[in-house]
Amino acid sequence: MTDRSNPPIRAEAEIVAIGDEGGANRRLSLRVTGWPGFDPGQFVMLSPGPSTAVPRSDPLLPRPMAVYRASARGGAADVEILFKVTGRGTALLGAARLGERVRVVGPLGRGFPQPEPGERAVIVAGGTGVASVYELAARLAPAIGVRVLLGARTRDDLLGRDDFASLDVALEIATDDGSEGAHGVVTDLLAAALDGDGEARIYACGPTAMMRRAAVIAAERRRPCIASLENPMACGFGVCLGCAVPLRKGGFALVCRDGPMFDAATLAWEGLS
Repeated sequence: MTDRSNPPIRAEAEIVAIGDEGGANRRLSLRVTGWPGFDPGQFVMLSPGPSTAVPRSDPLLPRPMAVYRASARGGAADVEILFKVTGRGTALLGAARLGERVRVVGPLGRGFPQPEPGERAVIVAGGTGVASVYELAARLAPAIGVRVLLGARTRDDLLGRDDFASLDVALEIATDDGSEGAHGVVTDLLAAALDGDGEARIYACGPTAMMRRAAVIAAERRRPCIASLENPMACGFGVCLGCAVPLRKGGFALVCRDGPMFDAATLAWEGLS
């Protein structure tokens, strides 16, 4: 899943479906002509709101968004994006209407690496990080054992619950307030999920504190952990240098060019906010 075999395109995508995912969460389905396919964990850069008759420069910069899933439609594909409204750019996307168009660049970044032979997959995701891991679970589940741990502040904040429930995976949920699943943070479920027969590879995406805790648990159990980072960026190609992250060995890597997937043990977590 890491050969970057799908060259990115620039396109004007039509909004063909809009969904309210609860709370401030939204789902957009964008019809993208010439979509080359994507590897699980890759992302796109979306214009901050639909195109208008009068060009808009506020907000100016595109937003990086994980590709949740995509379905072919002849020479096009319907690309689904799950996100949370957090500022002006995402508010404009959340208020978009059917038939409006959004500028898309992607797919970008490197996808999740495959588990090694004999490894199970344990996927732990929280908040909007859930959007990065659905396709990983969907593609791995037919071949190997997959356990998915999803976390959110409340039941209403939980993304993609029904989609994951429809997969052949072992699904567990944790919410901070106990409104669904276990009462607590999702990493509370991780240690128990690593018990059992066989080796396991951990895939983590979500808030930095959650991923850092997953990395600690993985190190304690001597299990590999892949962290998918969600840093702000302006370009998606390694030009703006806005998504630099510190490495434990020294120096920096770029989330858009070198990631967003990283071996969690290589990151200087204390330097990440």
